[in-house]
Amino acid sequence: MVDVSEKIKTLRYAKAEARIRMGDVGRKLLRENKVPKGNAYEVARVAGIMAAKRTSEILPLCHNIPLMYCDLSFSEEGDTVVITSEVKSIYHTGVEMEALTAVSVAALTLYDMLKPVEKDIEIAGIRLLEKRGGRSDFKKGRVKARASVVVVSDSVFSGDKEDRSGKLILERLKEEGIEVGRYEIVPDEPDLLERLLRELVSEGYDLILTTGGTGFSLRDYTPEATKRVIEREAPGVAEFVRVYGGERTPYSMLSRAVAGISGNSLIINLPGSRSGVRDALNALFPYIFHAFKVMRIKGGGHAEGERGP
Repeated sequence: MVDVSEKIKTLRYAKAEARIRMGDVGRKLLRENKVPKGNAYEVARVAGIMAAKRTSEILPLCHNIPLMYCDLSFSEEGDTVVITSEVKSIYHTGVEMEALTAVSVAALTLYDMLKPVEKDIEIAGIRLLEKRGGRSDFKKGRVKARASVVVVSDSVFSGDKEDRSGKLILERLKEEGIEVGRYEIVPDEPDLLERLLRELVSEGYDLILTTGGTGFSLRDYTPEATKRVIEREAPGVAEFVRVYGGERTPYSMLSRAVAGISGNSLIINLPGSRSGVRDALNALFPYIFHAFKVMRIKGGGHAEGERGP
C-alpha cells in the first residue's frame, strides 16, 4: 500500500459510471420492474453500495476508507443502461476506486439478474467521470512567492550544533517552487530576532519562516518576538500545524508557535526539531499558497474560483 500518513484529511469526492448494452426484452423488464429475480435496480443499487464499502477487501492495495456517502442512479440511453455512482469521504486518500467498484458490482448484479431472460447483454464500459479533493486540487493556480528562512538557536549560532531544520525548510521551499532570498541563523535573543523580522518584512518577502524557540525552554522567545512584529494574527495557521502534528505525536501540544501578517509578509513560526518541521511543512504546503492570492487582491475578497474561510 502507498503510505498516505503524511497527507492531510480533506473532503474527497468521486463519480463513476458503467454502461450495459442489452436488448429490448431486458430494458422493458427493467423499466416495468418485472425482472423475475426481483427489483433489479434496487438490488444493484444496494450491491453497489456494499461493494464500495468493502473495496479494500476486493482490491488488495486499496486503503480501508470510512465512507460518508455513497449512492447509485440508473438511466437509459438508447440500448444502454447507464449506472452512475457518487462517493464521498473525509480522508487522507481519494475514493475513485470505491466509486468504480460500486458501478462495477452494480453492473454485474444487473447482468446476473437479467441473464435468464436477456441473452444479449454486454458491460460496455466503466470509467471515472470526476474526482475532487487532495493535494492535486490545491496545487492548481499556485502563485510565485519569495521566502526567507530564520533559524533561531543558540547552539546552531555558536557552531556547536549543525542546522538540520533550516536546511530541510530550504529543500522543501525549492521543491514547492518558492524562491529563497535570505537564510539567517540567530541566537535565542528576542530583540535581535525582532529586528531581523522587521528587516525581512521591509524587504518585501511574501513568506518568512522561523524554526526554533517555540517550546517551553527558558530561552524560547520566538513567539513573543514575532508578536511584536505582526500586525494581524493568523491563529488558524498555527493551530492547523498543531492539529496535524498532534495526530502524529502528543508533543505537538507543547508548541507555542504563532503566525501572522506584517505588511505584505506572512510570518510563520515552525518547531525546532527536524521531525516537527517536516510535519509543519506537510501541513502548510501547498495549501498556504491561497494566502498569498488573497493578500494580493486589492479591496479584499477571495481568489476567483476558490473557497476561502
